[in-house]
Amino acid sequence: MSRILLADDSPHAQRMGERILRSEGYEVVTVSDGETALLRLKDAAPDLVIADVSMPFVSGYELCEYIKTSGKFPKVSVVLTVGAVEPLDASRAEKVGSDGILKKPFEASLLLEASERLAGKPRATSASAASDPASHPVMMDRAELRDQVHAAVTLALDSAFTSIVDQITDKVLASLNPKPPAPG
Repeated sequence: MSRILLADDSPHAQRMGERILRSEGYEVVTVSDGETALLRLKDAAPDLVIADVSMPFVSGYELCEYIKTSGKFPKVSVVLTVGAVEPLDASRAEKVGSDGILKKPFEASLLLEASERLAGKPRATSASAASDPASHPVMMDRAELRDQVHAAVTLALDSAFTSIVDQITDKVLASLNPKPPAPG
């Protein structure tokens, strides 16, 4: 089975990434910071590491660079992740040897495509899981529903964010520099 080490300091990103990957049959190990990811590399023996670029202690960039240059993990691929409003240093990602970059919140199809390309197909595919009625309960639990609604709202806000910032900026500037009254 393909194993993925998911390193992200956001509990929401961890839950969503883990849920998407496990639903397709991947084994997932999650950690909350880069330092713990470094410690878990040997015992987790991942095929793929998915790491947030802005984690505490050790960043995703630093984690990727260690994996790619230490010589201890020659077959491990690394995908860096970045939040929708976080800065991404694409040249640094390339310099440290990143195998890919994903935006958060995770879009399931992109996360799964990258995982399949870099870690291989999991043994339990979605087709085999779909044939097992016990693996797909009719009702999703409240926490899962909340996570899905939260992800959808986050995506909607992310897509509207730039427009909202522009509108607020224009209104603030207009209030700081009011137009003179019309001659009467």
